[in-house]
Amino acid sequence: MKSQRAELVADTAINLLAERGMRGLTHRAVDEAAGLPPGSTSNLARTRSALLELTLARLTQLETAAFTPFAGPPGPDVVESLAQMAARALWTQLTTGRRQTIARYELAFEATRRPELRTIYDRAGQRFREIAVSILSAAGSSDPVRHGRQLVAFGEGVMFDAVIGAGAEPTLDDLRLGIVELLRGMLGHEG
Repeated sequence: MKSQRAELVADTAINLLAERGMRGLTHRAVDEAAGLPPGSTSNLARTRSALLELTLARLTQLETAAFTPFAGPPGPDVVESLAQMAARALWTQLTTGRRQTIARYELAFEATRRPELRTIYDRAGQRFREIAVSILSAAGSSDPVRHGRQLVAFGEGVMFDAVIGAGAEPTLDDLRLGIVELLRGMLGHEG
């Protein structure tokens, strides 16, 4: 993000996506919700594609910052340590980051129809997969790329089910236990 105005526009767009969905995200709606003079959002992001790209870039920045504290080296009990880190990251996305998670799903669906957004969305998602691969490689995975994809897919599935699906919101301990079971299978650790 280059400026405070760009951050304000993107943060407002994220909130609008969470509140109103893709159809509720317009340049005018961002101006109004952000308390900006009419035309301010258009001056920053001329087209709808530019507004979506700005929003996705900011969302990626916020999610990266949210996940970074949980991506440290594992403790002596690798599985438990990794499960706790991953569970806290997911819990954050389901609680304080819930609006961002909803906005990301809105953008994900839109990316299926906009190739220019798909490229940006896929590049952003690759960052998180690389982190998972790196952590699982350090933990001794026999196939860290495949396991990293599976770990990310597990997290995405849990978040989708809790936020958009028909599932109940898991507790932090539910998340930890599910990830422990997944990691034990991947890493070949006994229960």
